Amino acid sequence: MTWWGKALGGAFGFMIGGPLGALMGIAFGHSFDRGFGNLEQGAWGADQERIQAAFFTATFSVMGYIAKADGRVTKDEIQLAEAVMDRLGLNSEMRNSARKLFNEGKSADFPIDEVMDQFRRETHRRTTLIQMFLEIQLQAAYADGVMHPAEKEVLIGICKHLGIPVSQLDRLEEMLRAGFGRGGYDAASAKTSLQDAYRLLGVDDDVSDAELKKVYRRLMSQHHPDKLVAKGLPEEMIRDATEKTQQIKAAYELIRKSGR
Repeated sequence: MTWWGKALGGAFGFMIGGPLGALMGIAFGHSFDRGFGNLEQGAWGADQERIQAAFFTATFSVMGYIAKADGRVTKDEIQLAEAVMDRLGLNSEMRNSARKLFNEGKSADFPIDEVMDQFRRETHRRTTLIQMFLEIQLQAAYADGVMHPAEKEVLIGICKHLGIPVSQLDRLEEMLRAGFGRGGYDAASAKTSLQDAYRLLGVDDDVSDAELKKVYRRLMSQHHPDKLVAKGLPEEMIRDATEKTQQIKAAYELIRKSGR
């Protein structure tokens, strides 16, 4: 049974406490904030499911928080949340849980600092998972086509809690503008410029071949679906990770074929 199958059945409640556990309780209709109970935290399977649950819960609740940061939630931001649910292949019950989390994130008393601190602990500070989380939140912030200053401020605060340099946020933002993770990049399209390929990889157009290859390999490793799932990414998110690796590969090949 998947982690969310256990969550829906109420068998997951003893596995996580704190603000994320309280949010899960609202989303799944059970008491999920009773602490760790008899969980053997060294058991890999249990720990893996716990990380997946924390990732899912934080992703949709924080998405709602960011959507409300500029004072209102737009139709585009709601559609972005629904699009993420589509990529995850959520069934009707899980989609309902994700919507509840999104709505909780919009509440005035949402404990963003506590949620982020617990999320970092639950993921064991795994940088690849934390970066994937940040990428999704950036996509949410750009759902309406612009980055509102209040949304940027929230994202900077999230980076501080997660131990991510603001410079990395800026680099990811530049990649997003080039279409990364948004389905807007197509290396086979005549509309795609070479400059977009550089921006998507987060490098300058005068980057050396050696550095270009290094960046490419790092990005491919960071977004490799199997590696991410092994580190605790919910298996249902593998499609999103796969699409990103395809974008990275396409951008790299376009640059290599350009002759520079």
